[in-house]
Amino acid sequence: MRKTLPLVIALALAGCSFTPDYQRPAPPVPAGWPTEARVGAGDTAIPTDWRTFFPDPRLQSLIAAALEHNRDMRVAVARVDEARALAGIARAERFPTVDLAAQRAASLTPADLSSTGRQQNSQRYDVNLAVAAFELDFWGRVKSLDDAGRANFLASDYAREAFRLSLIADVANAWLSLLELGERLELAQATTKSREETRTLIGRRRDVGLAGDLDYLQADGAFQNARAETASLSRSHAAAENALRLLVGASPAQVAGGKLAQPGLIAEVAVGLPAEVLLIRPDVLAAEQKLIAANANIGAARAAFLPKIVLTAALGTASRGLSGLFDAGSGAWNFVPALRLPLFDAGRSSGNVDLATARKTIAVAEYEKAIQQAFREIADLLAAREQLAEQLQAQEANVAAQSQRLKIVDARYKAGVSSHLELLDAQREHFAAQQSALAVRRQWLSTAASFYKALGGGIADQRQ
Repeated sequence: MRKTLPLVIALALAGCSFTPDYQRPAPPVPAGWPTEARVGAGDTAIPTDWRTFFPDPRLQSLIAAALEHNRDMRVAVARVDEARALAGIARAERFPTVDLAAQRAASLTPADLSSTGRQQNSQRYDVNLAVAAFELDFWGRVKSLDDAGRANFLASDYAREAFRLSLIADVANAWLSLLELGERLELAQATTKSREETRTLIGRRRDVGLAGDLDYLQADGAFQNARAETASLSRSHAAAENALRLLVGASPAQVAGGKLAQPGLIAEVAVGLPAEVLLIRPDVLAAEQKLIAANANIGAARAAFLPKIVLTAALGTASRGLSGLFDAGSGAWNFVPALRLPLFDAGRSSGNVDLATARKTIAVAEYEKAIQQAFREIADLLAAREQLAEQLQAQEANVAAQSQRLKIVDARYKAGVSSHLELLDAQREHFAAQQSALAVRRQWLSTAASFYKALGGGIADQRQ
């Protein structure tokens, strides 16, 4: 009974694990959004495929090129491969390493050291299968390290997916900015041409005494101001093209001709409740996997306090000569189990437990912060979408009012009722209103594009 008791205890403890049970922290955010959770007129969840969410073929070609050529995307994919390899290495520790070894050992013993008083020359040949230092994972230490490695791999994979969604949204926003600047540049160029014609006309009127120098100087100043605005927009347009080229990773496809006001640029979707949306975002999932890994590392650190059983064994054949290596009776084996019980390590093991516990506390806080940041991002987009829609409506009404005002003032000027200064003021207000309307429309579309990243891009469906 005394002989079998240690074996019974060892078998009873063989399945023990010192890893704390993982429990997902409750989301530290409200149960509902602070504003109406609906984007557009849709009544379905966000589309899984980005091609459905961004139906414009020109934008689709840019996104596809970016996913293929963007260098940061390549780095993110390589990071996943790196994490997968590390997870495989950690998992391999749960299995014994078996080696096939063949060796020859020769020695010469001097006569004064020989037991026979004569010089001895000996040699030995060995061929065996060997298992070296395989740990019996009674306490789940190696399993905990394997679980942590797998969780770190999943965290890296989710981080890659988060970057992928961010890249898609960034390309869409860069393309929308390019369209906005293109339309504003066209408007500035048309305004410059119109004001140049007005300056030429007033110059001719001045030559025949129908206009004074003040009218001509006002017209010339308005023309030069339009030229300066055109040059500034040209510079901004070139910078937007370069930014898009960097995101795409190659020369962007032909994107000219698009208009922000055209229908069908971005799909319309509905936003669900926070608990349904936040927990499927890849950045939140990545933070949770890091928390799971930190939790598993606590179990590995705790197991270091307990005895470790390591097996070393070999099975093969041995002989004095090479020719007799596989003769009958040449079989050989050895079996070396070792029990290692930590007695004193100057607090290293307890320090590792404290370190793992602190890192789990950090991981919990980072997971909760990721949820809070995600909640704020979506709430900001919802508020911006609602307010920008109202702002766009007001801005377009302002464009219509300024356009009508310009027509009236232009007619009054031609009839000699209004001054040229009043006409210039109407032209400036009309131009500024048009430029502002384009900027607001682009911002309104950009918030819709950002929803693809903010809502996780349908990752929950992709992972099924």
